[in-house]
Amino acid sequence: MESTLPDHAFETAALARGALRVCGVDEVGRGPLAGPVTAAAVVLDLTCIPDGLNDSKALKAGDRDRLCAEIRAVAHVSVAHASVEEIDRINILRASHLAMARAVAGLPQAPCHALIDGNMIPDGLDCTAEALVKGDARCLSIAAASIVAKVARDAIMVDLAQQHPGYGWETNMGYGTAAHLAALRDIGVSPHHRRSFKPIHNILWQDENVST
Repeated sequence: MESTLPDHAFETAALARGALRVCGVDEVGRGPLAGPVTAAAVVLDLTCIPDGLNDSKALKAGDRDRLCAEIRAVAHVSVAHASVEEIDRINILRASHLAMARAVAGLPQAPCHALIDGNMIPDGLDCTAEALVKGDARCLSIAAASIVAKVARDAIMVDLAQQHPGYGWETNMGYGTAAHLAALRDIGVSPHHRRSFKPIHNILWQDENVST
């Protein structure tokens, strides 16, 4: 079956209803065992859309980097995060929504309407919003946000990998690969690991019981 690229039908519909600025919002980093969850909000100029804009998961790293730079050059962009401490305190879903709300609030001009990737609308938005399941593959603004968020979070994980070598974060971006799990057993848990996530929790529990 031929795949279809995202379009601007949702943005155009919102503008037709009277919205002046429509942003797409997406997050990356719900699944990893380490690092923050990162969200981006993007207001595209629909007359100046970078060529090849697509869901970040469908793009190679080099194409994401190129498109991220092009998006930042022609669009209003905001990136925000929720920390590991916040993830552990309020859970990953709520932390993802917190990062999304922070990204929307950080735009240079407040949007009138937000297009949110997923099936839930975050609390704390100061505009109307709609949730779009698989929005990053359907909606250009959300696709743009997915690219910006992915590039931003990958850069954070590469930086953290230099500070905490051995876990392979520069390639696994904190996801629970076999090599990452093996390093956790060998090196132990870092300050950037999510202690509420089961593999980390289990290692800490085992260490605590061995030491008592």
